[in-house]
Amino acid sequence: MIDASALSEKPVLIGDRIRLTPLAPRHAAAFHATFLDAETRRLTGTHHDWTLAELQAWCTGAAERAERLDLAIEDRETGAFLGDLALSQIDRDNALGSFRIALAAEATGRGLGSEATRLLLDYAFERVGLHRVQLEVFAFNARARRAYEKCGFEVEGRMREALHWDGEWHDVLVMAALAPRP
Repeated sequence: MIDASALSEKPVLIGDRIRLTPLAPRHAAAFHATFLDAETRRLTGTHHDWTLAELQAWCTGAAERAERLDLAIEDRETGAFLGDLALSQIDRDNALGSFRIALAAEATGRGLGSEATRLLLDYAFERVGLHRVQLEVFAFNARARRAYEKCGFEVEGRMREALHWDGEWHDVLVMAALAPRP
């Protein structure tokens, strides 16, 4: 049974090296800087040039969005912004939701994305009551795919040539993790 109030709670989730906190206006500038990085844009398939004002508005409204959970990934010791993640597109009838994550360039390759993903999956399964969490990842993003697999996601399908980037078509893999069985 889905607990809808769990999405509007906007929790703080503490890991060994990171903290997931509700996305807020204080994150907007660092969030904007993340999407100025060409490699981050490629790995996330971000075609839209987000302005700082647009991201400030998005961050400001995050606390009011009861149908989704947007969290900033912060360094637990310094509070530095390391990226963001979201649990959205909640289907209450089928107990499923969609997941996405984007890390700042300096946060990659250190296992921080896996730690953040595990924290959010635990919340999604244990507190929200989801049965399934799914995501899409570009076939060329082998590092992300490995990280997702470490967290329990499995490839379930392929959307052929679903991303057009730099004049080329790329496949998108559909992956999902299921709640642990009792």
